[in-house]
Amino acid sequence: MQKRKLGNLEVSALGLGCMGMSSGYGPAGDKQEMISLLRAAVERGVTFFDTAEVYGPFVNEQLVGEALAPVRGEVVIATKFGFKIGPKGEQQGVDSRPEHIREVAEASLKRLDTGMIDLFYQHRVDPDVPIEDVAGAVKELIDEGKVKHFGLSEPGAQTIRRAHAVQPITAIQNEYSLWWRKPEDEVLPVCEELGIGFVPFSPLGRGFLTGKIDENTTFDRSDFRNVVPRFTPEARKANQALVDLLRAIAERKKATPAQIALAWLLAQKPWIVPIPGTRKLQRLEENIGAVAVELTADDLREIDSTASAIEVQGARYPEEMERRTGL
Repeated sequence: MQKRKLGNLEVSALGLGCMGMSSGYGPAGDKQEMISLLRAAVERGVTFFDTAEVYGPFVNEQLVGEALAPVRGEVVIATKFGFKIGPKGEQQGVDSRPEHIREVAEASLKRLDTGMIDLFYQHRVDPDVPIEDVAGAVKELIDEGKVKHFGLSEPGAQTIRRAHAVQPITAIQNEYSLWWRKPEDEVLPVCEELGIGFVPFSPLGRGFLTGKIDENTTFDRSDFRNVVPRFTPEARKANQALVDLLRAIAERKKATPAQIALAWLLAQKPWIVPIPGTRKLQRLEENIGAVAVELTADDLREIDSTASAIEVQGARYPEEMERRTGL
């Protein structure tokens, strides 16, 4: 597996998003199967793993910690703070007060069974806490040796600048794929200017860009895509044009639509590290195969011009979730 750098943090060119193993996309996966999958990823060269306290909540960090304990020195684990979690595990809004950040860090260290968090992201911008205070709190944890690197998830450009002035940011994690390109407007240029790495989550459009989902696909009732406007049957039917584009390029390259979607992201900048998630070894291997797919300048121009003419239908989140993204 090729390596890339997020700031001065070296990781595999493709990471593994672990959320879906525990929550978000239907019932949690079998724990032992997920542990085997995480270890299979390491065997195949993946060194970058993404989790958060809110995934589950809590159980995803425990899963990742247990699975990676035998190889802890060889891998980079990213986790996140910033949500208020109720007694039944429900999200109760954002909370990035410095004292809460410290509480989450201590709890995450225990769940991950590790002495240091490699990369600690603010999960969502908290409008009630100045970002300078957030960065200052993480800086203290870095000074104490409990955290190694600081990151932000779904911030806007000015938030990045303000935080970076207090504590240098290693990575920004925002949604980015061929069907959500907003980071190109302001966030990616700021990352380039400041030397910050970029980690696209949902790089396969929550599964849609794999070509395995159409307007007739049904999801488990606990799958959050049921409430996502972009996943209504009508939107899925309209958005197939994007998958058709990927499929056409994939046929030429003897690849899959998912591999083309990931290769496109990897080709945008050398400091971009996508984190597709999966519960299946076959999909893990397919995703890893994207690193070897080479898109020429002509391929990239074709993808860009064709995709730019496709108007993606449906919002990426329900309205109340969209308000929390910090964009």
